[in-house]
Amino acid sequence: MATSALSLLPEDYVELSEQELDDRIAQAKAQLGSRVVILGHHYQRDEVVKFADYRGDSLKLSRLAASRKEAEYIVFCGVHFMAESADILRDEHQIVILPDMNAGCSMADMAALEQVEVCWEEITSRVEGKIVPVTYINSTAAIKAFVGRQGGAVCTSSNARKIMEWALTRGEKGLFIPDEHLGRNTAYRMGIPLNEMVVWDPHEELGGLTEEEIQRARVILWKGHCSVHQRFLPQHVERARKDYPGIQVVVHPECRWDVCELADAVGSTEFIIKKIAEGGPGSKFAVGTEIHLVKRLAQENPDRFVISLDDCGCLCSTMYRISPQHLCWVLESLVAGQVVNRVQVDEETRRWARLALDRMLEIV
Repeated sequence: MATSALSLLPEDYVELSEQELDDRIAQAKAQLGSRVVILGHHYQRDEVVKFADYRGDSLKLSRLAASRKEAEYIVFCGVHFMAESADILRDEHQIVILPDMNAGCSMADMAALEQVEVCWEEITSRVEGKIVPVTYINSTAAIKAFVGRQGGAVCTSSNARKIMEWALTRGEKGLFIPDEHLGRNTAYRMGIPLNEMVVWDPHEELGGLTEEEIQRARVILWKGHCSVHQRFLPQHVERARKDYPGIQVVVHPECRWDVCELADAVGSTEFIIKKIAEGGPGSKFAVGTEIHLVKRLAQENPDRFVISLDDCGCLCSTMYRISPQHLCWVLESLVAGQVVNRVQVDEETRRWARLALDRMLEIV
């Protein structure tokens, strides 16, 4: 399990103006110098991510932080499971900090360790062949450690297919946790028909499945999803094409299966960024992912037309909890010699979770 030294933002930071925050963050960062590295996830708000030394997805950022051996402190402007991943991969002298401990992930929270253990016991007792678990990196350290102990591996949205192919060559069935949409989209593109996939609902007896359904399935999907990407619907795709003839619809594989089937391209965050960069002047894109990234892509590519697939906007509300006030506070605390909001994974969990991550890196 991960321990989190929860501290609350002092009230005096709330009253600071935008300029005061910018000045104080820059000053604290300069005072700390190479002792600190700030990581900013792609979905982070602009007023925070502008101070990041690195910008990227969760695994890329964790690995970059681990490569900065001179940094004593890793400040992760993301969500809790990302900070855990950084703590799993860090050097022994490094400390990981999450500016606001309330920045969680609803998807990761949909798969509790006790629920997964019950699922594992139920399906392994009913299936003769080997089952290999795969967990999306958007999961808790406890789930990564469970998968590591059971011979499985972690995956990202960009390498999910390779990891699932690996799992299904090692076993007759795969258990994919916690995002059913990424699991379904990946398996379908591998040629596995929908009727050979089932969804395990942890809130139902035997996952809401029959023994026959479990035995027949090649892939067992956990009932979990991203609250942002699940909002995109087929009618959003149809409306974008009607309103903007010739527009390309590009979506993240955490979106629903029917949305991904209608899209022109499906891929990870890095894929989406590259796709738009390569689109050329005058190209048009409707993007199915988090709104902060979509707006940033539009700003960084002014000669391209870039909009959100859903014009109501799809905000990662938990990521949004990381504010300039929180960033300023944790940096100034470090200047004063105090660590607040440290995220620390216990050594046993860290060891098994690291094994699951290392398996992924060996495969890809």
